[in-house]
Amino acid sequence: MDAVAAAQPTMDPHQVVLRPLVTEKGTHQSERYNAYAFEVAPRATKLDIKHAVEFLWNVRVVSVRTQTRKGKPRRTRLKMGHTGDWKKAIVELHEEDKISFF
Repeated sequence: MDAVAAAQPTMDPHQVVLRPLVTEKGTHQSERYNAYAFEVAPRATKLDIKHAVEFLWNVRVVSVRTQTRKGKPRRTRLKMGHTGDWKKAIVELHEEDKISFF
């Protein structure tokens, strides 16, 4: 572990994974590729996400892919605003493990 990673405080698993993303595309990925999508904390690293998912759902994580999603412009009457930026993680599990959200 390098000095930068050691200097950062570790995050609680419930602070890392904010919510699962249940969409049509995510459902297809979970059935076909055993990959699940989550909204995660913007500061979370791939290693933090891996440990959090393994701890919360008691599964084995094979790989983690992340995306930083930009907020969209939104208009309310005469004012323009933006939704917030957020981070998305796609977590691929071991072929024997599954996560059930329902």
